Amino acid sequence: MNKIEAIIREEKLDAVKNTLAAAGFVGLNVVHVTGRGAQRGVVHTVRGGETIQIDMLPKLKVELVVKDGDTEKAIQIIIAAARTGNIGDGKIFVSPVTQVIRVRTGERGEAAI
Repeated sequence: MNKIEAIIREEKLDAVKNTLAAAGFVGLNVVHVTGRGAQRGVVHTVRGGETIQIDMLPKLKVELVVKDGDTEKAIQIIIAAARTGNIGDGKIFVSPVTQVIRVRTGERGEAAI
């Protein structure tokens, strides 16, 4: 099993969530985060010509745990749904999961996903 953590643009959540659900990946968590990457923030010019630099941008972290054989499929779905082609589209991190336990039933492993 693998945990996929995808940092995406806020406006792409519905597309990512709906596309994952259509492929059978319904269980996920979403966390509001702020961060920066290669984009290093944005600069806004306000009235009077003053500039304001915002270097920590709002993003969303979508987390889901999938079976090993479904990892690449879920990654490709996220990429297709989240990509705009512009800097700041995000990143995807994949980590191994050694144990999953469903609290309600006590099921373990892939049966608990």
